[in-house]
Amino acid sequence: MPMFQKITPYFWFDDNAEEAANFYVSLFDDARITSVSRYGKGAPLPEGTALVVGFELFGQQFAALNGGPTFKLSEAASLFVGCDTQAEIDRLWSALSEDGTAQPCGWVKDRFGLSWQINWSGVPDVMARGTAAQQAGMMSAMMQMQKVDLAALERAVKI
Repeated sequence: MPMFQKITPYFWFDDNAEEAANFYVSLFDDARITSVSRYGKGAPLPEGTALVVGFELFGQQFAALNGGPTFKLSEAASLFVGCDTQAEIDRLWSALSEDGTAQPCGWVKDRFGLSWQINWSGVPDVMARGTAAQQAGMMSAMMQMQKVDLAALERAVKI
């Protein structure tokens, strides 16, 4: 089993953690499944069902846990993906929203219930270092969108 980083996000799924992890690693070039542990006999889920699936996206480790229907994923936690091109936004948005739910401001809940923010990679910089006018312009523009329009955000901050 690979060594986990100091803090590793775990996502709780009913019984499709392996399917979800495989889907997530299929979306990114620098991604892979790192480990799979499975339930044995007498466990809460059928023997052989994945218990924990370790996966890596761009060097960041995550784990998907099959824990049954006790808990549900929600928008209270999301993964922000900073995109440099409209093509990247379009590709990820399309894949994640298929059988999922499109939401405002670049957010999308995928078919497994995990929330993602598919957005412009410049958002954190504008929010941290932009002028009040740039921040307000970007947020105003973003509030009008579901899938992010990169050119519109760039115009809004006058880059």
